[in-house]
Amino acid sequence: MIVVPAPPYSPPQNSAVLALKELVASLHQEQHKVQDMLSSLGFALRSFNNLNQFLELAPFMATRMTGADGSALILFKSEGKIALEQIYGRDRRLTQNIRQVMDSVIQALNNADPLTFAQGSRNLEEKIRRALGDAEPKPMVRLYSTPILVKNEELGRIYIFSEDRQYLWTQTRRKLLQLVADQTSVAIANSELTLELRSRERQDKELEIASEIQNQLLPRRCPQIRGLEIAARCQTANLVGGDYYDFIPTNYDQLGDWEEDNQPGVPWSIVIGDVMGKGVPAGLIMTMTRGMLRAEVLNRHSPAQVLGHLNRVMFADLDNSHRFVTLFYSEYDPASSTLSFSNAAHNPPLWWRHDEGDIALLDTEGALIGLEADSQYREDRVSLSPQDVVLYYTDGLTEAVNTGGERFDEGNLHRVFREACLTYDSAEGILNYIFEQVQTFRGSRGHPQDDMTLVVARVQSPG
Repeated sequence: MIVVPAPPYSPPQNSAVLALKELVASLHQEQHKVQDMLSSLGFALRSFNNLNQFLELAPFMATRMTGADGSALILFKSEGKIALEQIYGRDRRLTQNIRQVMDSVIQALNNADPLTFAQGSRNLEEKIRRALGDAEPKPMVRLYSTPILVKNEELGRIYIFSEDRQYLWTQTRRKLLQLVADQTSVAIANSELTLELRSRERQDKELEIASEIQNQLLPRRCPQIRGLEIAARCQTANLVGGDYYDFIPTNYDQLGDWEEDNQPGVPWSIVIGDVMGKGVPAGLIMTMTRGMLRAEVLNRHSPAQVLGHLNRVMFADLDNSHRFVTLFYSEYDPASSTLSFSNAAHNPPLWWRHDEGDIALLDTEGALIGLEADSQYREDRVSLSPQDVVLYYTDGLTEAVNTGGERFDEGNLHRVFREACLTYDSAEGILNYIFEQVQTFRGSRGHPQDDMTLVVARVQSPG
């Protein structure tokens, strides 16, 4: 007789235990899938340089992570407009129907009066649900959404939809969709920041170019004028400033580049001006003023006539730009040591009269350049003596503010100018001393709030 051994004993398996094991395995598998998708979404956020690439991925991830039939991404554009940015679905028929419904609702809303983002969000949600028949007790399509927020401002919504009557909007699915929405918010914010940084870089580059051009238009060095010593400096508040100064020989059309071919015995125009405002607009007007003024000097007119002609030529452009120019125009004749001048509402230059030991103002009546088309300007002339000093300046010096909020003002400028004239016997020394005193007054306030320009003309002693 053959004896067959019995199989090893195996206790009976409970069907409930098996079902539980299968459920746990399924949950682990689903958890790993969600983790993988979140990792992929994070990688896309770090790697994609194009916002549209990420926006194409967002509905796909929302669909897979929430187990829905599809997802749609709707963004709120400028001027209250709404756009269906991306849509993804497992079933082509259902996805096409959802697209048609959303396009129809969005078009109707966009054709209506402009909406705020909040109004657009509320109206959009209500109308899409109504069009899809998503209402109890038997909705055709289940629809859920969550907002896309950037800096607490709703810039759109991401929707999921499902035809499954048993589909439940659980807390887990809600959180997963919120994760996709948050990642989308970060992508949008990063894109906006990148565009802003690129715009600023482009603007900075343009400002650097404008500043370089403007610096080239200002005199590279002071001219050699017989019997006169000149020093000048312009310190702009921004890269591009509105202050202007120039030295123009009255026969510079015959001299070519006066900075290369200097003839100190000819009469010279010494000019200083200030365009109202700062930055690129003021710099452009300053450049225009320089070109037109140099053209006027060719006509050999008197200072008053030069300002009158300049005002008529520039009036239309300045009127359209709502800006004005203050300008002091003077001509120095080395043969007679006389200074003829006319003022268009600029700060009157200070005249240190060495023999008298006092300060006088060089001023005449005249309106701003660009204020009225037919403005009339007066002129005057003075005879300068050896060691006399004329200080041309813009209001950036007198408007300089210290840490206590006090202005440097004209009184301090007169005092400092007097000290400089009594202490220094060179135009450069006087200019440096005044700038040093202004900086000392300002203290630690950093860069000046307005352009500061000084031109010092000192009459030399005979021999």
